[in-house]
Amino acid sequence: MVHFNDIVSADALATGLSANGKKQLFQKIAGLAACAYDLDADEVGDALFERERLGSTGFGGGVAIPHAKIAGLSKMCGVVVLLDPAVPFDAVDEAPVDVVFALLSPVDSGAEHLKTLARVSRYLRDEGQVTRLRGAQSTGALHALLAGGEARDAA
Repeated sequence: MVHFNDIVSADALATGLSANGKKQLFQKIAGLAACAYDLDADEVGDALFERERLGSTGFGGGVAIPHAKIAGLSKMCGVVVLLDPAVPFDAVDEAPVDVVFALLSPVDSGAEHLKTLARVSRYLRDEGQVTRLRGAQSTGALHALLAGGEARDAA
């Protein structure tokens, strides 16, 4: 059973989030990260946006994994948001994105960053998992799914 208790705080989740584009989405993710992990929101937002300029992190099926390395971060951290409505993301399949798993890593995390990114990617390539995430009606349900359990109020 895949779980993300080690990297995703219950405070770093949002459902029904709306954003008018990638930049605003990254600002909202950065705000969640700032509260959950005591980070600088501007720094996180800028880092995510800079990474995105290298190429879209939308990998298809309405899913994106934006990621960045953050100075002063001591461990891997995740922020998961469900968007409503979906946001255009320049994904490989051109589909707008509604499931976003942002991964923030320490600057010197090298192999750990890549391993965790691969773990998140494998999880989100499972259509059943993504369908369950989309069905989460609350951050509590979303957290239960990410923790490897079943959400009572998920579809």
